[in-house]
Amino acid sequence: MSTTSENAGQAALSICEALLLAMNDRGLLPEHEIVGVLRDAAATHMNALGTELEMEGHRAVAELINVIIASGNSVRRP
Repeated sequence: MSTTSENAGQAALSICEALLLAMNDRGLLPEHEIVGVLRDAAATHMNALGTELEMEGHRAVAELINVIIASGNSVRRP
């Protein structure tokens, strides 16, 4: 992946995380729904089809999403 693509991916992740936090802070989405959104995203990548290289990339994305869920980065916890 090029540096530009890596930077774009990191920017997108930061923006999405900020949006999830804002939605939770304002009561638009409770924590369980935010985690559900993340689990759905991870499942989409785990079930993606393609070449072995593409599937490897999808599995890596799913693993990253699962780490985000486990770390609680997408919601503020007291």
